[in-house]
Amino acid sequence: DSVIIAENLINGADNFPLLAVPLFILAGELMNAGGLSHRIVSMAMSLVGHIRGGLGYVAIISTLLFASLSGSPIADTAALGAILIPMMVNSGYDIKRSSGLIAAGGITAAIIPPSIGFIIFGVTAGVSITDLFLAGIVPGLIMGLGLVIVWAMIVRKEKMQVQPKKPVKEMVREVVNAFWALLLPVIILVGLRFGFFTATEAGVVAAVYALIVGLLIYRKLKVRDLYHVLIRSAKMSSIVMFLVASALVSSWLIAVGNLPSEVIGLLEPVMDHPILLLLLINLIVILVGMVMDMTPIILILTPVFMPVIMDAGVDPVYFGVLFIMCTAIGLLTPPVGNVLNVIAGVSKISMEDVVKGIWPFIIVEMIVLILLTIFPSLILLPLEWLN
Repeated sequence: DSVIIAENLINGADNFPLLAVPLFILAGELMNAGGLSHRIVSMAMSLVGHIRGGLGYVAIISTLLFASLSGSPIADTAALGAILIPMMVNSGYDIKRSSGLIAAGGITAAIIPPSIGFIIFGVTAGVSITDLFLAGIVPGLIMGLGLVIVWAMIVRKEKMQVQPKKPVKEMVREVVNAFWALLLPVIILVGLRFGFFTATEAGVVAAVYALIVGLLIYRKLKVRDLYHVLIRSAKMSSIVMFLVASALVSSWLIAVGNLPSEVIGLLEPVMDHPILLLLLINLIVILVGMVMDMTPIILILTPVFMPVIMDAGVDPVYFGVLFIMCTAIGLLTPPVGNVLNVIAGVSKISMEDVVKGIWPFIIVEMIVLILLTIFPSLILLPLEWLN
């Protein structure tokens, strides 16, 4: 048994598509150190900072753009929170609401490509990572739109300072300054769409691009900074890859114990009603997400649910998007919610205060999840068009 467990541990990490995970983590660290993140925030500030509640809209736009660069909800939330929360507090914004908004926006990194969650799910489920990436674009944007609507409703009752409107000339300058940061998601999506590179190779492209832009174009990244960037990336990658390797042992035990067949038997009454089946699975995953982190949930529950949804005739890419959305929402739910813990640490307030500020945004993200479950065409039609 110990030999089988050791073999499964090694095989869990020895997987070419999973190489994309440390590569995108490295790319994200290079982007933060190289000034790409600050350029995006400055651009969003110049465009919408003058609107009532403008810093909230800056946060939403920035989280969506950050998501298209790194794929890590925790890294994006930490980076953006450190930049925006002090600015929002100084402008009279409620710190609980501001923290909740940034955390809720941060989880879009799990859905908008290049999502690390999609990479791990694709490898575990044997589903095309490129298809998952393309299928995640529209749901991620819908989540962003939902946050905009809720924020607009909240700021009508709040007293907050409004930033002065920037001249058009300055807006244009900020957009031009952010051009190289904005070009990266375009390169990745076009490359994947037209088959120039795989998801793993996209990680190499992202890391090399971020290195070149940070060192040679923005010149914010110095050669002496690379050591610390590599160390931070290695630490984060080692945590994720160890979880992946360990969870493959759980997957093997699940297969040996014939757990998928047992689950199919339990869910058989709703197998003929795919929407009810998916709503039930969504609920299960969100409840598990309250006590477990995203990566172990993907690695442990994917082998359990994939045979169920295949038996029910549900599109695996569509299911993958819903599944990852559920695990992402779990990052915002106490007591374990990692994004919740990160934003509480960055904003220096208690977990209870963050929860008080985040609930309107969790509700709208749950509504988006239900809409996507009831109307599969919101995911499948854009995917068909992009393909």
